[in-house]
Amino acid sequence: MQRSAVRPSPVFFAILALTVVGGLLAAFSNAETTSDPMLVAGVFILVVAGWALSLTLHEFGHAFVAFKGGDHSVAGKGYLNLDVRHYTDPVLSLVLPLILLAIGGIPLPGGAVWINRWALRSRAVSTWVSLAGPLSNLVFGALLTLAVTYIPMPIGLSIGLSYLALLQVFAFVLNILPVPGLDGFGAIEPYLSPQTREFAAKVRPWAPLALFALLFAVPTVSAAFQDLSSFIYEAIGGSRYAAVLGQDTFMFWRH
Repeated sequence: MQRSAVRPSPVFFAILALTVVGGLLAAFSNAETTSDPMLVAGVFILVVAGWALSLTLHEFGHAFVAFKGGDHSVAGKGYLNLDVRHYTDPVLSLVLPLILLAIGGIPLPGGAVWINRWALRSRAVSTWVSLAGPLSNLVFGALLTLAVTYIPMPIGLSIGLSYLALLQVFAFVLNILPVPGLDGFGAIEPYLSPQTREFAAKVRPWAPLALFALLFAVPTVSAAFQDLSSFIYEAIGGSRYAAVLGQDTFMFWRH
């Protein structure tokens, strides 16, 4: 791959800097109470900016693997610049998922890159293009969890990173489901019959909406999803207690 193909944009570094600012505020706050304004502001900024950062990495993962796999059109579309503006609609991809995150605590997918699947070299490459996004969430979540576990840090920063890490695992589990319109289905789609793919294309716009409705409207479905995500999060070393404290701090308006 040409080294010049990947050119991180100033927007990416701005989001990264904002994430760091949130982390610093959380780190130097009074973590003895979750109502401390500095702690609340720090965790809120850390989670929101960190979520935008993970969205960027998720979509970049799709584009990077696609570029390596034969679809060089992604470079011309700006997908390799790590600029979240190329991946999103400001309202549908950022504002709405954040509102739903605040309401239900479940991070919904919030971005898209358009891949020319016909340009990819094989079905296996197409599968890895789909998997690259969710796996980036899992890796990001695991790295955050390992940092909290093995690097001494203030409690405020610890709970903020823990909640952000748990959200990454949530995003991985959600995106990996074999539902038309989600990455999990995209991973198996190349191996399905033409009839199945044709049916999936018809329900693709509605299937994720039906899934999200189940998650928000049916407590048992939502509980199963969150239990599975928490199990994976704890399996990689995460503390559910720290993540819950981070969530409570982030959702300051509920207190």
